[in-house]
Amino acid sequence: MNHFLLEVSNAEDTINAVTTWNEKVWNNLTDLTLWENIIFACIRIVIIWLITRLFIRIVYKIIDNSLERKEKNRHTVNPRRFITVGELLKNITTVVCNFIMIMLILGEIGVNLGPLIAGAGIVGLAVGFGAQSLVKDVITGFFVIFEDQFAVGDVVQIAGVKGTVEMIGLRSTRIVSWTGEVQIIPNGMIATVTNYSLNNALALVDLPFSNSKKLDEAIDLLKEAMVQLKEDNDLITEVPNVTGVQSLTTSEYVVRITLECLPTNRADLEREIKAYAKTALEQEEARQAARGEASSGA
Repeated sequence: MNHFLLEVSNAEDTINAVTTWNEKVWNNLTDLTLWENIIFACIRIVIIWLITRLFIRIVYKIIDNSLERKEKNRHTVNPRRFITVGELLKNITTVVCNFIMIMLILGEIGVNLGPLIAGAGIVGLAVGFGAQSLVKDVITGFFVIFEDQFAVGDVVQIAGVKGTVEMIGLRSTRIVSWTGEVQIIPNGMIATVTNYSLNNALALVDLPFSNSKKLDEAIDLLKEAMVQLKEDNDLITEVPNVTGVQSLTTSEYVVRITLECLPTNRADLEREIKAYAKTALEQEEARQAARGEASSGA
């Protein structure tokens, strides 16, 4: 009998629980306030998604227009640089905007964002400490490309290395020296850059003469040689300038010759100036020797 009564009591409890659950479900389904909150939350989620997509498109357009203007301002530029920095900026924009959108959506559906944000901060801090050098290289490389500090083909000096820029990446820069060595420099080591290609270089040659040589004769001789050099070399657009005496001692004086030229041609033109000056001096000595022999023969 007791067993029967226990079963009846359990059945009544089950029926009451089911009835209570049905009542709660029905009350929730007919609760206008609850449905209003759900509808408004969905509307806010859709609005957040639309605003995020619109903001990303606007930022993409700004990035494209900015890089297009920078590309037009450079006469010699590798378009892959602008593609690289453009894609990087777009990826950063997409990741950041989507992360903010997800956080806002989670907040709308009632998720506690505190632990998530704290966990993300700890993970980011751990990654930052573990890859400090890599992060520094990438950030420096990004600003080198974005600020257009130097371009592929420019003659630069970085970290004591001078040469022509062959490649610019987000992590490293490759430079080829005039003797052919290839130097790969991590972007994080770039502290100071000397760019010789933004303006024309100045070829400069100092030629010493003995004080026994008359100054006017030496200058006239050098000017004739520089005129001949200009006629023979198509790369030279103007006659090298014989500026005059640069320094003077008791035994000799130094005459300086200058020429504005492209940075890549500077060393070659300096050697040509010296060669033409030496040839002119040798020809002048030969003429003087010939005149001396003619005078002694007479």
